[in-house]
Amino acid sequence: MSEISKQTTADFAAAYLENNKQNALQRGVVKNGISASAENVSAKIVNVPVFSVDVTTGKVANQKQSGRCWMFAALNTFRHKMLNNFKLKDFELSQNHTFFWDKYEKANYFYENILATAAEPVTSRKVAFLLQTPQQDGGQWDMIVSIFQKYGVVPKAVMPESSNSSNSRDLNNYLNKKLRKDAVALRKLVDAGQSDTEIQTAKEGMLQEVYNFLATSLGTPPETFDFEYRDEEKNYHIDRDLTPQSFYDKYVGVDLNEYVSIINAPTADKPYDKSYTVEMLGNVVGGKEVKYLNVDMPTFKKMAIAQLEQGESVWFGCDVGQSSTRDSGIMALDAYDMNDLFDVDFTMTKAERLDFGESLMTHAMVLTGVDIIDGESTKWKVENSWGEKVGTDGFFVMSDEWMDEYTYQIVVRKEFLSPEQLAAFEAEPKVLAPWDPMGALA
Repeated sequence: MSEISKQTTADFAAAYLENNKQNALQRGVVKNGISASAENVSAKIVNVPVFSVDVTTGKVANQKQSGRCWMFAALNTFRHKMLNNFKLKDFELSQNHTFFWDKYEKANYFYENILATAAEPVTSRKVAFLLQTPQQDGGQWDMIVSIFQKYGVVPKAVMPESSNSSNSRDLNNYLNKKLRKDAVALRKLVDAGQSDTEIQTAKEGMLQEVYNFLATSLGTPPETFDFEYRDEEKNYHIDRDLTPQSFYDKYVGVDLNEYVSIINAPTADKPYDKSYTVEMLGNVVGGKEVKYLNVDMPTFKKMAIAQLEQGESVWFGCDVGQSSTRDSGIMALDAYDMNDLFDVDFTMTKAERLDFGESLMTHAMVLTGVDIIDGESTKWKVENSWGEKVGTDGFFVMSDEWMDEYTYQIVVRKEFLSPEQLAAFEAEPKVLAPWDPMGALA
């Protein structure tokens, strides 16, 4: 290995001081910060929030200090339909209800994976992967489908936000402490040669404690409730003795089996027009398998546009922290000019960023519009879940080029796939490693 000599560093320092441009930049960056100094105002001018295809939505929701974007995005797609079908105003579905059951199921999923890997040393990569983060707020589309299909949904008024759903740091900290401790106990039971019945009995005791922990932190999910509201025309409605499942069937009514996850991952290990899944990725044991069809970006965008043109919004996952402005809500490759600011070329291909850990899916939102000029998409309307004080009343503008580079997943109806694409999706998927970037949780 070659060390850095003092003379080399002295030469670097002298060269820097002799560059008047760098000295001028230093003064601005030290005072204002990197992003503020590199922000490109012209990106906002180009990406004006006007779209030729624009789905009607309500106000933007706010996930606050939690990682529930994937839940908010999915519930928002349902809310869009309900606002139109039942003439509702300022209505939301309960994110806290979904959050409770996801945490509960993730605990069981973790226990079962700990048992499945009990013969491996704790230093194995799989066990270390499980113990690093036993559970977290994030998730994937098929995981949220499993929750909806098993537990239904409820209006936000029936199970409103709690302090711990809006700010989940403490909840996650202490739940993960418990899960790691339980992992010790479960592995000891396996090592001691306890029967499957004895192990499952111990696990059920652990799950009772998880339920108690969640109920104390988030509230108790309702078994039945009344749905009472006034529509936009001030007409009064009440529907009594609903369950979360009957409410979903009657008021949401979306057949989730008709939707598929589409990804764009242009890496050598994932040929296009093939299906993929990820080992140890999920939340509900016995629930829906996480599964994707990988397609090229023109096909990816064509599917999203087709659904938007039929008046239906699109759940999508991306790397939101890349070249995007939170205050003005611009997602564009030229939102910042870091190359000029530092005189460094930061350019990498999408495949290189995935392969070398520079990018992966970090956030889920909803596509609610697209601007099409001469048959080509130029920019996209994005409903975020960070409240109305960012972007344009909470909505962001994503340039078409940004979508190419940093968007990884969309969810569309099967009808937008060709017979060949549908057959490829339904084929036996290639199983990716648990730490594959396509297993990232939004």
